[in-house]
Amino acid sequence: MADPNSKQAQNARKGRVAAIVIAATMVLWMAAQALGGQLGLPTRFVFLFDFAALAALLWALVVSYQIWRDRRED
Repeated sequence: MADPNSKQAQNARKGRVAAIVIAATMVLWMAAQALGGQLGLPTRFVFLFDFAALAALLWALVVSYQIWRDRRED
């Protein structure tokens, strides 16, 4: 079994977290869009949800880039 603190295990953990963040972000964003339309929320709140989703996806992109860079070094 691989060492749990190895670089490969750390990258796998980062990849799982990034995948969960991407999936959860999209589900929550779609739910927020649907609820915002039904509740008649002002557009500023809709943009707030959009920017929160963009921030989460940007974070996942940065983590994915870090994983890719670490794998290239090996």
